[in-house]
Amino acid sequence: MTREIYLATTDFPASEAFGLTSQIRRAAASVPANIAEGQGRGTDRSFALFLRQARGSLLELETHLELAQLLGWMPPDRSRSLLQEAGEIARMLNGLLRTLRASQSAAD
Repeated sequence: MTREIYLATTDFPASEAFGLTSQIRRAAASVPANIAEGQGRGTDRSFALFLRQARGSLLELETHLELAQLLGWMPPDRSRSLLQEAGEIARMLNGLLRTLRASQSAAD
């Protein structure tokens, strides 16, 4: 998804290079980076924390994508496709968090 976000924002106005374009790309890159960092911490508790941060970045990304569409910088079909992909990733993150909660409860 992050790759697709970078491609989708290449045609945004040059005046937005340090504005919405940067925010969208940063939020998109933050999702997999937080997942990787959390997994690398080696504990379920840390992993869950970073998964929640990834979910927050994903929600931020969704908001920015909707704004980009409203501003006319992204075609509705492209925005819709990216938002659907973000929704799928959110479901996966939520599933991982449920699994971690269940394993923590079983360990307690």
